[in-house]
Amino acid sequence: MSKKVVMFEYEKETKNSVRYKEVPSEGTAPVVGTLYVQKWFAGSSKSIEVTIDKKD
Repeated sequence: MSKKVVMFEYEKETKNSVRYKEVPSEGTAPVVGTLYVQKWFAGSSKSIEVTIDKKD
């Protein structure tokens, strides 16, 4: 198993969600890219952190 913490920053609001773009680590390719989070959960957060736990 391996875990990866991915950081996202606010990009724009859509009708019912907030779009975040990934901030990749220096010299690495994005893992997720773009993430949409529902407005009721995202609120006014300008950045979010997602942990991905890969099961081998």
